[in-house]
Amino acid sequence: MLILAIVLAAAGAACMAGAACLQHGAVHRSAAGPVLRLSALRTILRTPEWYAGNGLVVLGAGLHIIALTLAPITVVQPIGMLALVLTVAFSGTALTRTVAVALAMSVVGVLGMTALSATGTGTVVPAPDIGAAQWVLLAAAAAALAARFASGTGRALLLAVAAAVLFGFTSALVRAAAVAPIAPELLVAILVEAAVAALAGAWLLHKAYAAGPAATAVGAATIVDPLVAVLIGGLAFAETSGAVLAAMAAPAVLAVAGLVVLARALPARTAPQAPRREGPLRIAITAETYWPDVNGAANFAHRLATGLASRGHEVHVICPSTRNEPFTETVGGVTVHRIASVRTPFHPTFRFCPPWRAGNAVPALLAEIEPDLVHTQAHFLIGRSAVRAAVSAGTPLVATNHFMPENLMGFGPAPRWTHRLIAAAAWRDLARVYDRATVCTTPTPRAAELLERNGLDRPVIAISCGIDRGRYAGSTGPAAAPTVLFTGRLEAEKNVDELLTAAASLPDDVRIELVGDGSARPRLERQAADLGIADRVIFHGFITDDEVVQAYQRAHVFCMPGTAELQSIATMEAMAAGKPVVAADAMALPHLVRPGRNGWLYPPGDTAELALRLGEILADEAVRTAMGKASLDLIASHDLDATLDEYERVYRDIANVPVPAPEPVAVSVAVSVA
Repeated sequence: MLILAIVLAAAGAACMAGAACLQHGAVHRSAAGPVLRLSALRTILRTPEWYAGNGLVVLGAGLHIIALTLAPITVVQPIGMLALVLTVAFSGTALTRTVAVALAMSVVGVLGMTALSATGTGTVVPAPDIGAAQWVLLAAAAAALAARFASGTGRALLLAVAAAVLFGFTSALVRAAAVAPIAPELLVAILVEAAVAALAGAWLLHKAYAAGPAATAVGAATIVDPLVAVLIGGLAFAETSGAVLAAMAAPAVLAVAGLVVLARALPARTAPQAPRREGPLRIAITAETYWPDVNGAANFAHRLATGLASRGHEVHVICPSTRNEPFTETVGGVTVHRIASVRTPFHPTFRFCPPWRAGNAVPALLAEIEPDLVHTQAHFLIGRSAVRAAVSAGTPLVATNHFMPENLMGFGPAPRWTHRLIAAAAWRDLARVYDRATVCTTPTPRAAELLERNGLDRPVIAISCGIDRGRYAGSTGPAAAPTVLFTGRLEAEKNVDELLTAAASLPDDVRIELVGDGSARPRLERQAADLGIADRVIFHGFITDDEVVQAYQRAHVFCMPGTAELQSIATMEAMAAGKPVVAADAMALPHLVRPGRNGWLYPPGDTAELALRLGEILADEAVRTAMGKASLDLIASHDLDATLDEYERVYRDIANVPVPAPEPVAVSVAVSVA
């Protein structure tokens, strides 16, 4: 009998999976948004597939009831887990790594429950305590009430949980009515209550269908439902011993954790958006660092925002304030909303918004702006809040990554042996946040590969950060003294110490110019003094944009020894100024430097090779000229206009904004009239 019960329960689960997909489709086409209202019932009742789904529900329920009469509830109920796996398959849900892990967690958890519950249980319920089982109705009511105040994934999951609690309660009542010695008058009351609970559960399940994907609702029904039934069977019906219930706690927690992971991995349904406007877009860019900050991510966000604004788009930037209070300003045609921020203890210039400020300010600003799309530049505090708010509002979301966890290792007190573990955790966190984006981008194919290798479950588009080539071109010739230039943050991962070590081997007339600042500057100044080259090393610190351009123009060669560059805008700027480049053979730098053509790559840490390559270029003017011209040719493909074109295509694709037809010219009008 036990084997037959398991087979019937499995067949019933297959019916329920098919029913879920059919009913979910009917509800989604009938409901105007994530909230299912009674007014939508008329439309649902006209949908043939909804009736087909009901037919499968009746068949599946019949098979399930028969199984309940043949085996204990603690055995039959967990078999329904198959419905979740089949729903994922039937509904066409993308089997990403996260979804697969969630399913594995839930299946293993439910199988563990099944294995434990199959031991030490009988086929007869001796004395069911129906009154004790009523307490679960409070849990169903609490979940349904909480769903009224939730949105997105939370709403769908809470509604499904409330429905699942009622279904588990119904199964327990059916089990008691089928096999327990109950008086006829009480039996009628139990069956009526079971029918009412089933109908209420069906309504809540349909509301869950309207709020989210079918797999979320079925997952709750197949995990929470058996959990409730098992608890009633053990605590109220005495079908299972306390020891077995205690042992089932661990697999139950694993199954529920799988459900939560699955719900977060699948998109919630959002309210339909108003039709998009023709013509210019309204774009909200969120950034953790922005002008006047000097770093690659800030420079890119500023260029992107001002470039889009110059093309007629309405651009808003949400970023940390440059002081302790919030304010809004208009710079370069861009409306910049600055959230009150504080200084970080790990960096002299970097500011950040505390989570409670970002969590409140970002959603409020996005609701006020009502953008056609959101483009976040990071996944930290502002970016995380932006992702959450955009997904909840149903706003298309572009997520661009400029981050490498390794870049932050030098700012904290963590010992070196923990850096690998911290970096791995940081990559997982990034992937978890960006998995919710509509589109992910990053500057180079190497950076895209890095994201996908570290857990991002979606393709990544490589779009160059771009460079305004015309800004760096000029007639000013190089300085009289041979000059090697570095621009960027003076931090550990930039390895500027290698440049100074190599400079000590170069002729005495070679100057080293360092543009930028950071926590490593005092150490580098001491190193220059120890090497006896302090008089040849110029620490400029932060300088104006025009002064940076002048630094590029007077340099003979540019050096980038950093090993954590996702693209290196500084290297691109040097190439746009027509300079040869010597760079570390690491990360994205090989995408820019072609050995022997526009410069050289050297093995990171090999200061002798670095000195050799710098010396060769400095000693041969013809080589410098040829390599400088090659840099200009190579950087042409990274022109800022091309980058703006790419992002506009991505924006219009995900925002579904119609591109306005061009105005007809006089000639075409004349031809058409003729």
